[in-house]
Amino acid sequence: MSLTKKIAHNTIIQIVGKVISTILGLFALALITRYLGLEGFGEYTTVTTFLTFFAVIADLGLTVVTMQMISGHHSQEEENKIINNLFGVRLISTLILFSLAPITVIFFPYSPTVKLGVIIAIGTFIFPSLSQVIIGLFQKKLSMGRNTIAEVLGRITLILGIIIAKYSNSGLNGILIVSVVSSAINFIVHYILALKFATIKLAYNWSLWKKILSKSWPITITIIFNLIYLRADILLLSIFRGNDEIGLYGAAYKIIDVLTTLPFMFGGLILPIITTAWLDKNYNYFQKVLQKSFDFMMIIAIPLVIGAQFLGRPLISLIAGKDFGEAGVILQILIFAVAAIFIGTMFSYAVIAMDKQKRMIKFYAFTSITALAGYLILIPRFSYFGAAAITVYSEALIAVCAAVCLYKYNRWLPSMQTSLKVFASSIIMGIFLYFLPKTMQETGILLLLSISGASIIYFSSLYLLGGIKKEDLTAIFSRSPKNKTATYGSGQAPGPGTGL
Repeated sequence: MSLTKKIAHNTIIQIVGKVISTILGLFALALITRYLGLEGFGEYTTVTTFLTFFAVIADLGLTVVTMQMISGHHSQEEENKIINNLFGVRLISTLILFSLAPITVIFFPYSPTVKLGVIIAIGTFIFPSLSQVIIGLFQKKLSMGRNTIAEVLGRITLILGIIIAKYSNSGLNGILIVSVVSSAINFIVHYILALKFATIKLAYNWSLWKKILSKSWPITITIIFNLIYLRADILLLSIFRGNDEIGLYGAAYKIIDVLTTLPFMFGGLILPIITTAWLDKNYNYFQKVLQKSFDFMMIIAIPLVIGAQFLGRPLISLIAGKDFGEAGVILQILIFAVAAIFIGTMFSYAVIAMDKQKRMIKFYAFTSITALAGYLILIPRFSYFGAAAITVYSEALIAVCAAVCLYKYNRWLPSMQTSLKVFASSIIMGIFLYFLPKTMQETGILLLLSISGASIIYFSSLYLLGGIKKEDLTAIFSRSPKNKTATYGSGQAPGPGTGL
């Protein structure tokens, strides 16, 4: 099978798996919000957001560095050596950072319930942190179906655990405990499924560790800045506002977290490909893959923005419960940040592929400083609306800065030919939703039918306008040899319809 088709099929497997995992994740969210209520979910959101700061810093940029270092041409022995040393660095950084969490939380004005929750939930973040190195290996091998299996089993464990916690009336602590168990199951399955490609074990090679850290520190700096402008909103809300408001914002943000897994998942698939293309000086292929990736992101992002303006509130009510209906307005604002993340992710990953991530530090620093100032000014006055507005500003600015950096070192800007067709198709879909009777949003089944109808209208319009071509769809699903011509060696790139 050609590289193009292998990537395309791997992408399809990931998307199908992600759909299943997302449905399970949303079901778990629905159980948690309905069980804990606004205030309890606000406490839950505070706990998970606080620990997210430690998890993201502990990452040290190794998720990206893993894909970067094992891309290209390595012997199996050399690849195993890199993976095992990356795993060693990840374990040490994770243990060091998370040992600080119980100490740090003492100095925050949180309730005893939240402080105890932070201690309980540490494992929820340690296990996924260790899994990231293995996921990087799966991405290199184009075997992300294995990641899907681990993720789905982890989600099923979580749902069963939440049901048990609810009927045993174990409250917030019970939910946090089952989250730890779910994360542990996820890691164990990842580890077992990785044995086909490598024996994952701790390794210490100081020269290789220095190489890893030299590549990771610029990404670590940008991650810290990214963390400030991306997560400081909930942290500051937890200080300045009440649990009810945190619960509303957290519910909307959970939807955002679900949506933004797609661009990072897709970017993880593309990064090894464009890194290899850049190292081999195959700049034509590098740009073609970026263009197809950009088109795919636009195809998904723009209709999400339009659709959320009409269906945001009923969608939140369906998922989290009617008590969280007001979070739909927050979602209508935050969805613009999602669009910026979809678009900016490909630019940022291209910068990493070119090994120019150090050049982005100043942009992240500026964004973080201005965003933090914005949060401090707007959150006390406008609560979650101020937080959402600054989040949109931050993500949009980073996307623009990454595009500028990419253009500076590669002289590439995306063609907007497909994007214009996406805009037109999204407007047609929006007109359909505008005239759709409100009664179509009153129950879950009717809302799902409305979303399905809007999706059919959007993709049909996009197909008729030429944004998706028949030959591109055929290239993915046909196993005929005549469709296996687009290979890396030929310098060809996938068609728009492949999502690459």
